[in-house]
Parts: sequence; C-alpha cells; structure tokens
Amino acid sequence: MQERLGHSSIAMTMDTYSHVLPSMQRAASDEIDALFSSLRAKRPASCAE
Repeated sequence: MQERLGHSSIAMTMDTYSHVLPSMQRAASDEIDALFSSLRAKRPASCAE
C-alpha cells in the first residue's frame, strides 16, 4: 500500500490512515455479526442447539 500511495515509509502511511482502521474494524465486525445472525435465523429446527 505504501508504494501505491507513493509514501516514502510505512510510518507515513500509518500516520495518515491509522485513524480510519478502528471504524473499519467495527463496520466489518457488524457486517459479519449480521451475516451469522441471518444464517442462524434461517437454519432448520433440527440444527438448533
């Protein structure tokens, strides 16, 4: 990524973009949770815990 952005070091890339990562991680976690929740709701009763 550093090379694609033309940054001279990984530190420059991380200093510029690291603030974005926590919200991206939360959004990804929320999407995965929604996916598993919908799959749980759709499974047959014979597969229930």
